[in-house]
Amino acid sequence: MATDTQQPGHRLDKRPGGGGPPQAIRRFLLDNGALSALVVLVAVLALVNGNFLTTTNLLNVGEQAAVTAILAFGVTFAIVAGGIDLSVGSVAAFSGIMLGWFTTTQGMPAFLGVILAILTGTACGLLNGVLISYGKLPPFIATLAMLSAARGLLLVVSQGNPILMPDSLSWMGENIGGWLPTQVIVMLVMGLIAALILNRTYNGRAMYAIGGNEEAAHLSGIRVRRQKLVIYTLVGAFAAVAGIVLTSRLASAQPTGAEGFELDAIAAVVIGGASLAGGVGKASGTLIGALILAVLRNGLNLLDVSAFWQQVVIGVVIALAVLLDTLRRRT
Repeated sequence: MATDTQQPGHRLDKRPGGGGPPQAIRRFLLDNGALSALVVLVAVLALVNGNFLTTTNLLNVGEQAAVTAILAFGVTFAIVAGGIDLSVGSVAAFSGIMLGWFTTTQGMPAFLGVILAILTGTACGLLNGVLISYGKLPPFIATLAMLSAARGLLLVVSQGNPILMPDSLSWMGENIGGWLPTQVIVMLVMGLIAALILNRTYNGRAMYAIGGNEEAAHLSGIRVRRQKLVIYTLVGAFAAVAGIVLTSRLASAQPTGAEGFELDAIAAVVIGGASLAGGVGKASGTLIGALILAVLRNGLNLLDVSAFWQQVVIGVVIALAVLLDTLRRRT
């Protein structure tokens, strides 16, 4: 008698992962899309331009990625927790201006100026956290307000003029051993700190919980408002370090410094695999995202591509990253 019963082999093919190696490859590419994209991008640029893989150029890529990566490590905290921070570029520039004001205008020792500059960024982040946690402002609005306020304050302090850095801070813009940029070392150290916070601390676990489901996190005993204060304070501190690195690289604090850097930072986090919906993101992915942006810009410059078209390419890359994130969440 004929029956509708399928053979066991047919049922096995319908199970998750039953597609064999192609399914495994597809899963790997979805989970490691940013790393795969970086490898492919480096390979293509190495083939089309012989100067790309030179030591000098690769170190230049690292320098270009440093400020964006440090900013993005901080933004990762906010995005993992389901928030956003649009103020990091202005806070970085404000911290850099304050570093110049403390050390050059006021004549303070370099180490004290650095500490006060970091405290400046940290205070801006704390204020963002207060507005979001206790003022109930959406992160977008609170940080947009800080973007404008910090940019205005730095113009007041600097009177719209650059502030030269003292010689005591010049080492921050130099190379270690004559070849390794100090900015790259700072970037790697800040990346390690971000990874430790996300993976090894209560605050990091709380970020993922809040981003995954804020109400559930609250019911599980997490003090959500307090954690948001910590999150945005950390974002401000990381922005301050980025501002110090940028200032040391330029040997001066620029009133127009870091303009638009908040968009690059957010792009690096998203390209690195974080979800704007919250609950997903890694420091390593953010570093890869920042490197992709730096490699892309560097390669396009080597190929003499117009700066206008570079912006178009970066926009396409960001759109593709978000599409990949959507596909990954669906699967």
